[in-house]
Amino acid sequence: MKKRSGPILNIAKAPFSKWKHGEDYEADISWLGHAMGSRKLGFNVAVVPPGKRVFPYHQHEAQEELFFILEGRGSIRLGGRRRRIRQGDFISIPPGPGSAHQIINDSDAPLRYLAVSTMEIPEVAVYPDTGKVGIFTGTPPGKKPAQGSLRHFTYLERGVGYWDGED
Repeated sequence: MKKRSGPILNIAKAPFSKWKHGEDYEADISWLGHAMGSRKLGFNVAVVPPGKRVFPYHQHEAQEELFFILEGRGSIRLGGRRRRIRQGDFISIPPGPGSAHQIINDSDAPLRYLAVSTMEIPEVAVYPDTGKVGIFTGTPPGKKPAQGSLRHFTYLERGVGYWDGED
């Protein structure tokens, strides 16, 4: 959404866009925080079809997240465990080790949830399933990168030492 909607937006008027990658990742998402001009909070509503998930299993090193299940049921991978979730559940995800998470719609009906996060910068996201790490500066994840922002993904195993290349 290019135009800022202002401080009040009814969900019935929220613009949703398709988010899809491969066979496993799909949702209709309304990036409400961005649309409403929020600067310190990110928030969106995601509608996940049966059998799909929205994002890879990941943890944030700086940002804190909250999920509220608006409709449906599914499961969340959280800190290495899989737990059932359903309408009315609040899920609090603090930053740091042990907080890796992923919401999965393993039901036969759509799963709708509200996601809220602090927009801490710089941010590092770790992806335990693939061994990747993402580094974000300038613009938090979930917003279109501003000029001069850094978004870099690499594999942890490919890291270099602090003094590498400095001789």
